[in-house]
Amino acid sequence: MGAAAPAVEVRNIWKVFGARPEVALALSRDGVSRSDVLSSTGCTIGVRDVSFSVRRGETFVVMGLSGSGKSTLVRCLSRLVEPTSGEVLVDGEDLLTMNPTQLREVRRTKMSMVFQHFGLFPHKRVIDNVAYGLEVQRRPKHERRARAMEVITKVGLADWAMHYPQQLSGGMQQRVGLARALALDPGILLFDEPFSALDPLIRREMQDELIRLQQQEQRTIIFITHDFAEAVRLGDRIAIMKDGEFDQIGTPEDLVLSPATDYVREFVTDVPRERVLTAAAVLGAPVSGATMSVRSSAHISEVLPALVASDLPVAVVDEHDTVVGSIDRARVAALLGEVRRDVRSTT
Repeated sequence: MGAAAPAVEVRNIWKVFGARPEVALALSRDGVSRSDVLSSTGCTIGVRDVSFSVRRGETFVVMGLSGSGKSTLVRCLSRLVEPTSGEVLVDGEDLLTMNPTQLREVRRTKMSMVFQHFGLFPHKRVIDNVAYGLEVQRRPKHERRARAMEVITKVGLADWAMHYPQQLSGGMQQRVGLARALALDPGILLFDEPFSALDPLIRREMQDELIRLQQQEQRTIIFITHDFAEAVRLGDRIAIMKDGEFDQIGTPEDLVLSPATDYVREFVTDVPRERVLTAAAVLGAPVSGATMSVRSSAHISEVLPALVASDLPVAVVDEHDTVVGSIDRARVAALLGEVRRDVRSTT
């Protein structure tokens, strides 16, 4: 049986800003640099020939610095920004061929977006802010209030449902924004740097909240961030974006162990490897005598206490509790040391 169709598939998306997009597009396709296209046409290449797919239930993170094109890209996916060329397939249907009525239906039923700026209605209570999308859908008041209260409880704000946004902290307001997106029960959630304006501790709490919700509900998430640590913490896979293009797509381990470019290597230099690499990355052959076991998906930081507690190797098991190998102190030390040497050798 073939693999399941992706929830989102993006094919050769371009976005050109300016009065002569066709000319700029042709020049860029011919290999003219972004800066030369700008000087000769006055057009900016925001997104350049980007393609990727996202599996159902996957958290796909797009990471890049300011000006890399990541926010433009996520807006193209919902057509808040109209792409110049390409395809955006949601459940196999191309959003770029849809008329306004069809597009509104997708936004109402399949896709929700959470922004950095909360966009809450100050004159509406929390419960009515969360229920707003359901109100637009003309759901009965009792139904939308019940649904709003359900998701408000999920994000830990049950005691604040009847308060106004200005009575909430920034982190709590962002939870309201998340609840509003969840109220529509979308299969796909688009996040555009939703936590970047929050204080570090609140930001981590919101990351924890998103991880918890994703473990429970397994929605398809496309998450935009400029913070590599956040990308590593949240993403099943990460795309590193630069100058409108993807430099590399891979798991956090892929990026740390095998950075494809110097640009990617710069991002992974200061990442704590033990919080990214898993037991699977240091897997040796199964051995007898192991008295402790860890999951192959466990991060090295989680495995270290077991390695410290005993001189014996630690068995590694899969999700079915079948032993698939072992790890020991020497293997972990060798891998962490090798990664750090590789990074130092390129700096």
